[in-house]
Amino acid sequence: MSEFKMRGVMKVINDTVKITDKFQKREFVLNEPDEKYPQDISFQLTQNNCEKLDQIAEGQEVEVCFRIRGREYQGKYFNNLEAWRVEAIEGAKMPEPAIAVGDANDTDADLPF
Repeated sequence: MSEFKMRGVMKVINDTVKITDKFQKREFVLNEPDEKYPQDISFQLTQNNCEKLDQIAEGQEVEVCFRIRGREYQGKYFNNLEAWRVEAIEGAKMPEPAIAVGDANDTDADLPF
């Protein structure tokens, strides 16, 4: 089975959902910043792999290794991107919080008085 890699910015991390006593999954969304057409791609982790998102934060740049999985159910076909590794990219910066306009600590403002 083919395996793929993708780099992007973590956009959404959902909580782990327990489907049955023996199966759990966790979904997340990666934003692939393309200059013209950025894409939001949904992935899924299952079982013990769900824990791999515990050390990742939204806004962090990551690399995801995944497989494309497909199945048929009642005559309809479904695809899923099943991640098996999610790693923060070394040296990538975490997003810095934006400074509010008119912040009292803003020393660059040119005031007329």
